Amino acid sequence: MLQCTAFAEVPEMGALVVLTAMHAEPGPTPSVPGVPEVPELDDMLLCELGEHDEKTEHAAQLWSGEMAASRDLWMFWTDTDTDTGMRRAFRFAELPPCPAVLRTLATGEREVCVLFDRHAAAHSWDVTDPLADLMAERMREEVERERGGAADRDGEGDGEGEGGGAGVTPSG
Repeated sequence: MLQCTAFAEVPEMGALVVLTAMHAEPGPTPSVPGVPEVPELDDMLLCELGEHDEKTEHAAQLWSGEMAASRDLWMFWTDTDTDTGMRRAFRFAELPPCPAVLRTLATGEREVCVLFDRHAAAHSWDVTDPLADLMAERMREEVERERGGAADRDGEGDGEGEGGGAGVTPSG
């Protein structure tokens, strides 16, 4: 299932109010006792759910507690088309993480769902982000190109240049 492509600007004041009111995390700032330490917020959030209908709220994790924390801060939003234009409503909620775990018996690997408990639709391991996949592939290609170029400069390459000799022989 593809990831939802909805995104929203983080309402900074609302987010700061919610983060300040949270009891468990973040902890007090050492320099100013009693004032919570507020994490740096992204300006924009992308919905982390798989594709869904317009009745389901978009959701993005705004802040994740430490490993021992049992709740994360999520921002939910909906867009409504009105006579005067598009209207966005948002809300924040502290929610426990989804307890679902995908286990691969053959390898013993475990993958936890990174969404909130009782989320709609698919678990995070079933959601594909084509843009992130494309970016990861480009990064892999760049690293391979840099390693191939470095090996050639060190005299350890195969004499084929950056292409790695994929069936191409130099002429001349």
